[in-house]
This record gives sequence, C-alpha cells and structure tokens, in this order.
Amino acid sequence: MSIPRRTVLSVTAAATAATALPAPAVAAGAGDQVPAPQGGGTERNAVLRSAADYAVEKLRAVAPGVSGFPVGTRFEKWTYSRNGDWVGGFWPGTLWMAYLHSDDDSFRTLALDAARGLAPRQHDTTTHDLGFLFSPSWVTAWRLTGDDTWRTGALRAADTLIRRYNPRGRFLRAWGGLDDPNNAGRVIIDTMMNLDLLAFATEQTGDRAYLDIAVAHARTTQRYFLRADGSTPHVHDFDPDTGAPIGPDTVQGYSPTSCWSRGQAWGLYGFTTTYRRTGDPQFLTTARRLADYAIGALTADHVPVWDYRSPQQPYDIKDASAGAVMACGLLDLAAATGRDSYRQTAIRILTALSLTCLTRGSARADAVVARCTRNRRAEDGIEISLPYADYYLLEGILRVLRPAAVDRAIDLSLP
Repeated sequence: MSIPRRTVLSVTAAATAATALPAPAVAAGAGDQVPAPQGGGTERNAVLRSAADYAVEKLRAVAPGVSGFPVGTRFEKWTYSRNGDWVGGFWPGTLWMAYLHSDDDSFRTLALDAARGLAPRQHDTTTHDLGFLFSPSWVTAWRLTGDDTWRTGALRAADTLIRRYNPRGRFLRAWGGLDDPNNAGRVIIDTMMNLDLLAFATEQTGDRAYLDIAVAHARTTQRYFLRADGSTPHVHDFDPDTGAPIGPDTVQGYSPTSCWSRGQAWGLYGFTTTYRRTGDPQFLTTARRLADYAIGALTADHVPVWDYRSPQQPYDIKDASAGAVMACGLLDLAAATGRDSYRQTAIRILTALSLTCLTRGSARADAVVARCTRNRRAEDGIEISLPYADYYLLEGILRVLRPAAVDRAIDLSLP
C-alpha cells in the first residue's frame, strides 16, 4: 500500500445544481421540506455565500472577546475550557476557515494565537481526540504558514495517540489514561475522525507505523460497528486483555441498538478520509453504506434528528452539528466516488442549515449555528450551539464555493 500522491480536487459541473431560496420566517420542522431550486447554482451559491459571510461577521465581532476554547453555549453565550477539552481544535479551525473565506489577516493571527493554547495537549495520554485537537489547528497552521513548529507539534501529538493502540484487539482505546483499567476496551465511532492525524504523520515522516495503526483500527471498526443496514452504534466494547469483542453499547445514542446521528456522520466522514489516505476500496464501500443509511434516515427538512432510531423520530430533537459533519463527509464521498447524488444531498443539507439553523435572529448569540444537541441521552446541551457545528458548516460551504482554498488547509487528495 503506497502513500497517496497529493492531488488537488477539481471542481466539477456538479457544483451548479442544488437547492436554495431566501430564508423562511420560521425554522423548518420535521415535516417541512427544503425549498426546491429556483435560481439554480447561482441562487444556491448566494445562500451559501451569505451564510459564510454571516459567519465571518459574527466571528469578527465575537473572536476578540473569546477567553478560552468554546465548548458550547449557555443562554447563547460561549462557555469555555482552558485546555480545550476534546473540542479545542475547532475554534482555531473555524478562524482558519474564516481567513480562507475573507482573506482577512486578522483571522490568521487569531487562529495562530488560539492554536498555541493547545501546545500542552501534544503529550496528553488520556484521550483519543488528538486528531480533533491538532488536525484543524496545528496541521492546518503548518499547511497555511509553512512554519515547521506546527508540523513538529502535530507529529508529537501523533506519537502520543499511537500509545493508545491495543495490539491484541487492534484498536485505539477511546477514553481514560493509559494505566486506567476503566474503559480500557472501549472503542467509539468518533475515533474514525482522529485517524487522519496518523496518516499525516506517515506522509510527513515516511514511517508506516502510524498509518498501519490507523488502518488496523479502521478495519476493527468496520468489522464490529457496521450493521447489515449500514447503521452503527456509538460504542463497541472489547476485553482489553485478550482483544475479544464484548458487544455494542452507547454513551450518546438512544440505545446500543440505535443510531446516533453525529456518530454516523463521524463514521461516514472518517471512512471516506481513510480511503483517501490509503486507496483501499473497502473503506470507500463502508463509507457509502454509512452514507446511504444516513441519507435514507433524513427527514424532509434535511436537518438530522439527534438519533435516527429514537422512538420520537422524526419529530425528536435536532442536531445541526450532525448535519454539518454529514455534509462535509458527503462532499468528500462525492469526490471519491464521482456520484453526484451525494454532492446534491450535501448541498441540500448545507442549504437547510443556512436557511433554518443560523443565529441570525439573535443579537445576543456568540455562535453561528443553533439547533445543536451535545448529549441528548444525558440531557446535556439540548438546543444549543457547538463549536464543531460552526467549523464544519464553514468547511462544507467552502468545499462548495472555494475548494482549492480548503484543499490548501486540509488536503483533499484522492488516491
């Protein structure tokens, strides 16, 4: 398996056909449809550009007063973590996306300042989320500035991440310190999004050990998480001493047999990225199965419910962050497969978020995207804003409007 040569994605004619109309007076509900296209690609692009412009103006107003890493909102105002929790990379990442959209150097300065606050996390052995922390912040900083400090720090984070690898079960444990027996065999679907940091480390060093661990973990996830219908659980537990599978579980989904929508989106995007870094068609097939299930579970308003199998769906609580992640994954999948239908669904989701989920109606709001759900099962963070929703909304919109710029930041190479 060779390390893929870097290529730049081309913009296809598919970019000109999707949906958009001016924003409705009220947010769409579960039974409401995203408006059908009237002005074609020009009007669709105008809606997405307006949303990105709104995000930039919101960030320009709010960012100078941000005193830590946003983790979620309370009464529409950001609450902060000093060390970034697991979401710290999304704040500098969002600032980088704003910089790419606006060409405003003040966002570049803010992104670098924010990323520096994550420096101590390079050596954090208590979490699998080092990809979330360092890919949108330090890896992007290196790609956009060429300053080797950022590359070196990201590689240190990759070195820390591979220490979580369990060779008996062939997985990266999700939570807990390396010597903590609690959760030692716990694997979660989210980790698929952290594997790209390991692919980056192999690309930069030539050492295949990083990518080999990423591939092993992806194969374990593929084998034990993927159900016959393409849905996934949030968690699968293993015996940490023998590596033997125990069974599915959940922390953020409705039940071990349900399908937490953001987790499904993490899996879709993560498997597509792993395909792009390896060229292994099995990962692409898995990504398509996850995508097809999620698309089939969408309601007409194109904003995912928090869990596709919750008893109250399709009228349950929404999670706009799941939609933003899903849209990015579908755009990635469309480029990898050449299937325009994935791109069209992604654009419908981005259009729906732009029309029905932004904070435009509130002068108080710090964030860009509303209608997010952090953990419905724990009744934590329902109908709030989340930093990764802002990040992935901007990433998705720029994938449509400015794909070459996004490629500079996150590398959209095809194998």
